[in-house]
Amino acid sequence: MTETDRAAVAYVATQPMLAQVEAWSAINSGTRNLAGLAAVADKLAAAFGALPGELALVTGDTAESVAADGTVTTLDHGKHLHLVVRPDAPVQLLLTGHMDTVYPVDHAFQTLTFRDDGTLNGPGVADMKAGLAVMLAALKAVEVSPLAARIGYEVVINSDEETGSFSSSALIARAARGKLAALTYEPALPDGTLAGARGGTGNFSIVVTGKSAHAGRNPDEGRNAIVAASDLAVRLFAVRSPALAVNPARIEGGGPNNVVPDHAVLRINFRPADHTEIARAQAAIDTLVAEVAAAHDVTIAVHGSFNRPPKPIDPGAAKLFALVKECGAALGLHIAWRATGGVCDGNTIAACGVPVVDTMGARGGAIHSTDEFLIVDSLPERAALSALTILRLAEKGLL
Repeated sequence: MTETDRAAVAYVATQPMLAQVEAWSAINSGTRNLAGLAAVADKLAAAFGALPGELALVTGDTAESVAADGTVTTLDHGKHLHLVVRPDAPVQLLLTGHMDTVYPVDHAFQTLTFRDDGTLNGPGVADMKAGLAVMLAALKAVEVSPLAARIGYEVVINSDEETGSFSSSALIARAARGKLAALTYEPALPDGTLAGARGGTGNFSIVVTGKSAHAGRNPDEGRNAIVAASDLAVRLFAVRSPALAVNPARIEGGGPNNVVPDHAVLRINFRPADHTEIARAQAAIDTLVAEVAAAHDVTIAVHGSFNRPPKPIDPGAAKLFALVKECGAALGLHIAWRATGGVCDGNTIAACGVPVVDTMGARGGAIHSTDEFLIVDSLPERAALSALTILRLAEKGLL
């Protein structure tokens, strides 16, 4: 390592990352807990305000929600943190993370516990309050380096990643424009393995409207929405392939046993491995919806989209992963990665043509469960990895 590298590694070790994780995780910031998100956003704004540039808490786009009765409403979201530093510098990067968790305000999992194995158990400690602390420590180390003037960056910390980033995806896409590379701070696996290629995802709420009738006196005059929704679920499930997972997750609707149900909502998820499968799935949705509507004499309205496209390891991403691996080796870390079926904001960034490594956060595991844990010793380790990666990008770009 160079003297600049060694100084950055020493600097991140002085940062109060664990204390930040404890403070930020102690506040419930489930995606729908707007008060909790506002409180966390204020703390994050104060912490990231130590960096130069223009910081704002911004309102994102509106997003719709389809209720069990088929009613479409607009969802409120928390504000998103957006920081712009040196937009005219020769090397431009994007760093992203999220402040929300999957644990709602009334969830039983609300406390932090230090375990004897050196881990911290708590809601959002790995996913991703630790990642935010790692990001901040790395950027502060960069700011005191002699290379700081060469590096410009945008930071986006959104409040709705866990529910699909519908409010913030456009903000992330705008911030990605013109960037050399991006780092996202989802947690690495406990052994340090990173997520490589990712599939995409599409979530749909399909509203079926039939006609009610008495189930005994005149059932033939009714149009059974539950039957139509079930038929559609079976037909869509048959579209699956090794490159396309299809999961009909729920059918809502119906009522008393003596009434032909005139309403149903099918919730269904698609996981395409590539863009070809997105096109095939969308064509199947369009075709099968029309066929089922005609076969059952019902009307069908489709809500939703393929909101996160697949993220392949293209040549640019391969170079960025190789750079992270090189930086890890300089720190004595073995950096490996593997494909995953999960999705994150890295999918959105990759779709903009920007190379991204999206698991630059601390090591941890059991996320989205009450066993979620952070490996505390990984905080300075991963902050050093980020700082070196950013400095290398400033020095030589993506060769």
